[in-house]
Amino acid sequence: MTKLELLSPAKNADIGIEAIRHGADAVYIGAPKFGARVAAGNSLEDIRRLVDYAHQFAAKVYVTLNTILTDDELKEAEQLIWKLYEIHVDALLVQDVGLLKLNLPPIPLHASTQMDNRTIEKVQTLQRYGFRQVVLARELSLDEIRAIHEACPDVALEVFVHGALCVSLSGQCYASECLFGRSANRGACAQVCRMEFDLIRSYQKGGKSVEQTIMQKKHLLSLKDMCQINSLQKLVEAGATSFKIEGRLKDMSYVKNVTAAYSEALNQIVKSQPDKYERASNGVVELMFKPDVSKSFNRGFTSYFLFGRNDRIFSFDTPKAMGEEVGLVKEVHQNCFTVAGLKTFANGDGLCFVDPKGKLFGFRLNKVENGRLYPLEMPHNLMPKTRLYRNFDKRFEDLLQRESAERYIPVDITMEQTLDGFHMIMTDDYGLYRTLDAKFEKQPARTPQHENIRLQFSRMGDTIYRLRNLNINYTNNWFIPSSLLGAWRRELTKECGEESEERKVESLEKKDTRQKITGNSLTYLANILNHRAKEFYEEQGCEVGEWAYEQSHPSGVPVMFCKHCLKYSLGACPKEKTRVGSMELKSGDHLYLQLANGIRFRLDFDCKECMMKVIKDE
Repeated sequence: MTKLELLSPAKNADIGIEAIRHGADAVYIGAPKFGARVAAGNSLEDIRRLVDYAHQFAAKVYVTLNTILTDDELKEAEQLIWKLYEIHVDALLVQDVGLLKLNLPPIPLHASTQMDNRTIEKVQTLQRYGFRQVVLARELSLDEIRAIHEACPDVALEVFVHGALCVSLSGQCYASECLFGRSANRGACAQVCRMEFDLIRSYQKGGKSVEQTIMQKKHLLSLKDMCQINSLQKLVEAGATSFKIEGRLKDMSYVKNVTAAYSEALNQIVKSQPDKYERASNGVVELMFKPDVSKSFNRGFTSYFLFGRNDRIFSFDTPKAMGEEVGLVKEVHQNCFTVAGLKTFANGDGLCFVDPKGKLFGFRLNKVENGRLYPLEMPHNLMPKTRLYRNFDKRFEDLLQRESAERYIPVDITMEQTLDGFHMIMTDDYGLYRTLDAKFEKQPARTPQHENIRLQFSRMGDTIYRLRNLNINYTNNWFIPSSLLGAWRRELTKECGEESEERKVESLEKKDTRQKITGNSLTYLANILNHRAKEFYEEQGCEVGEWAYEQSHPSGVPVMFCKHCLKYSLGACPKEKTRVGSMELKSGDHLYLQLANGIRFRLDFDCKECMMKVIKDE
């Protein structure tokens, strides 16, 4: 039986708990330090609280320590990992192989997508290093995922299915460090990819160098958000088993809604093939709203490269959320307007549109009356036939601000009489088996008792259990006081206590992971920032020729590696002769991205590998 895991983000413990309540099988959360989102650290006490809640449902908590570390940080990281192990964290997501040279507890390690996991060879290597689960690169196609699974069937493959996309290969983006000294590999990305650029063509004319501005003030590296909710079945069939929602900086309502939507989609897969698939955690989720991913923050959706290259992955006009399309503007008046379509609106809705110049404008509704929409401030450039989007649905958000889901374990209780009292058995569908023998001097009751027994055993209170079936296997109408029934119910449903027991600490099995690779010299792309990582790679037979970009700052090298290609996006791809766009390039032409402050990046195109490289112009 294959277990399918929905993995949700947790900015903090409260959001993590709600993710599990809304259907997550696991959550990932930042440690107090060393996570790839420096703004999303959490205390050990809060992580422990999340672990305690999650383990009631056999859900897991993964902690992110997926930055590259300096020599001075390694000892502190080692101590932190032991503390995380002691509070029963289920696994660590890591990037720095220097951690493998430390004295670590026997805690499972997952290879972060920051390790650039794109090939069969890389996943095989990570398996040899001892990684239990590998987070694959977002850029992979369905066929590439399938090939990796077939070559590495014993490695759990984790894939991103929803949320923001990095335009560069994860772990191979140095633009933020290059411009601002803020390393993405150390959790401080400044999101250069969401900035405005001019696209400039440089070419020779009459023996002189000439420049042409092709596009101005466009977000040329900004991608739409990933959404694979309709492709989960195909991902499952390709061999993926963990489905990751991006968003460790996202708020509570986002995590609730998106988690619930994907949980329902996974449930449908399990329901259709119950002999083949099951969810990785326990319990039943009851939602108090209808999830809809289009109503949470998004820049428009794309399947990215899952089904091959396509021209629907970018969002040049804006890096901001546009939300769901709600119709066309019908009439515009002095202080209000009407919309053609079937959508309904509410006071407080956030709406937006893109004007003819490609600029995004947003506004809030102050009043909705008789089909007319009254903004707080009427946009001066709103015209009839303008396509309108809603990026804040007030009614939907109000639902999510309240209690919006319940998760519980259905249990069956059987009562049998014994010579000196009663014998009770409580079971669930996941292997729970608890018994209770209670001595009680039985006396006949004057009124029927079965309904009261059911009522008392149904009052599960703050426990995770909910009574499904009560079987009373005796025919006598015995009188049992309600207080005693309540005491028996509490005894049956009290915490099992297994999680509070100390686990035996054993040393990790030291595997010989050495693999001699002659002539393999590692560059800044290996992200080696400490001597333990250097030592690790040297044991593999690699020569460390260059330290991490954060230390070496090499010039003239790519600071981004992008499958997103501007030549392709603008119809000038030399491999796609059928896609003709407005941009024509000749041999010897060069393209540049230029920021408002004049800083330029040269674009190099590796057409054989379908890769666009972004290089800071010196």
